[in-house]
Amino acid sequence: MAKYARFETDDTQSYGIVTGDQIAELQSGLFEPMEVTGRSFPLSAVKLLTPCTPSKILAVGLNYRSHVGDRKVPETPEIFYKPVSSLQNPDDAIVIPPDALDAHFEGELVAVIGKTVSKATREEAEAAVFGVTCGNDVSDRNWQRGAGKDLQWWRAKGCDTFGPLGPFIVTGLNYSDLALTTRVNGQILQEQRTSDLIFNIPEIIRYVSQYVTLVPGDVIYTGTPGNTRRLQPGGVVEVEIEGIGTLRNPVK
Repeated sequence: MAKYARFETDDTQSYGIVTGDQIAELQSGLFEPMEVTGRSFPLSAVKLLTPCTPSKILAVGLNYRSHVGDRKVPETPEIFYKPVSSLQNPDDAIVIPPDALDAHFEGELVAVIGKTVSKATREEAEAAVFGVTCGNDVSDRNWQRGAGKDLQWWRAKGCDTFGPLGPFIVTGLNYSDLALTTRVNGQILQEQRTSDLIFNIPEIIRYVSQYVTLVPGDVIYTGTPGNTRRLQPGGVVEVEIEGIGTLRNPVK
């Protein structure tokens, strides 16, 4: 198991390997042969960024039975896109547009692709997973399915800052059975294990790759469990996943 992050120090952005409360700088990216530079920093002394820079973000809707509710359980993964401009760093603010009436948190396990994959078998899809991280698929319900519903979810799920990601990518975890907890102002509002996903990560990747080529660094938000609530400015939302860490973002 290994833990990676992308960070900024002295106006320089780098990838690093995290061990305890230290991060060792890498000479290259995550998807090339890794070699450390010899420089190491306390985590408390660096600014953590989104842990990768994907060419595209895909996400799965209705992927926990606890979130489906009375709706029909999908027969195949329900896929949509979020723009890369929606990404937000750990600890940076989720900024709700003034005319967004009902923006909700959605705590999620996120898969990070490590190999180019197209029309994959189940085994090829599983081998394409580099690691996993935490995500928050912020969604405005009014623009998604309310009175102000748009034709597409371009702003319901795609506004700037509506895709917090991080803080770390972890490899070697049994990502099929991890505890996921979402808290708002310290109150637990989502709590479930990833073993309850309707479609697990290899199946999602296999399905997506039949139509869209995935490349190293691409990410897939895998769906949110249970119920969600409206975010209020001044609050703090935390998505914690066992073995990964806690993605924390204030709300403005």
